[in-house]
Amino acid sequence: MNSILTLYDRGVALASSRVVEGFALFLLRLALAGVFWRSGQTKVVEGSFFEINPITYDIFENEFSGLPLDPAIAVPLTTFAEHFFPILLLFGFATRISAGALLVMTLVIQIFVFPDAWWSVHSLWAAMAAILIVRGGGLFSLDTLGARLRAK
Repeated sequence: MNSILTLYDRGVALASSRVVEGFALFLLRLALAGVFWRSGQTKVVEGSFFEINPITYDIFENEFSGLPLDPAIAVPLTTFAEHFFPILLLFGFATRISAGALLVMTLVIQIFVFPDAWWSVHSLWAAMAAILIVRGGGLFSLDTLGARLRAK
């Protein structure tokens, strides 16, 4: 029995190491960034750098009409945010701020656009963002590199 507990303790120590945690946080950053990046890509003309698809304005006006912002403001703001914050997350730069912004977007989507999607989707996005806000970008992030450089 003692050898099983020792083996378990070693496994826990390995799993909670900075390297393993850093890798897990990188995967988490990648997953959350991917969700919002793909959503942002649906709002731009395929093959363009950042040309907003005119259909997006119609969708925001008709299907997302519960949003408290005018589509002329909401579409460019959302399109920018769904591209900018995922890029920051990918590199682990301003991770907590980026995750916070995506958490706010998740809550806006939950409250004003898809109120029935909490348990199926939005709770997962909120949990991912919350972990990144609390833990930061991890070992493999520009945040960590910047902190090390500032400490010198």
